[in-house]
Amino acid sequence: MRNGIFNNFIPFFISMFLVWFFPSNVYTQKYQEFSKSNIIINSLGKYHKFSIELALTPLQQAQGLMYRTFLPKDSGMLFDYGSPKLIRMWMKNTFIPLDMIFLNQQGRIIKIVERTIPKSESIISSNFPARAVLELNGGTTEKLNIRVGDLVKHEIFK
Repeated sequence: MRNGIFNNFIPFFISMFLVWFFPSNVYTQKYQEFSKSNIIINSLGKYHKFSIELALTPLQQAQGLMYRTFLPKDSGMLFDYGSPKLIRMWMKNTFIPLDMIFLNQQGRIIKIVERTIPKSESIISSNFPARAVLELNGGTTEKLNIRVGDLVKHEIFK
């Protein structure tokens, strides 16, 4: 009888082990793939070109740059929300510091948050309706003197 009770608990212990060590989002959420594009920022008459990935769907936007340990120089990610709205983001599961550039419907920079803190759960808000967010390596906006009011050129901004 003792072996029968023990054998009934084996599947329970195995399932508890899997849930404990492998949370559901790790093995059920598919890694999102992103299309690539180029973007140009016009800052005081200087043009800065970046190779970017596009986060267009809710699943792509939820994943963003999470779990990456490196972002190549002059690259980033553009989150397009389609129309202006209050945007709220965080850095949970993002391992590299980023500059977040909030853009209006015309591609004009309306807010910049520099050097966000990796893995932080603090909310980073656009504070105003924004169409998109461009994420670049932390410190890029300061290094290139990119400022609020500068214009970002990309096909989503017509």
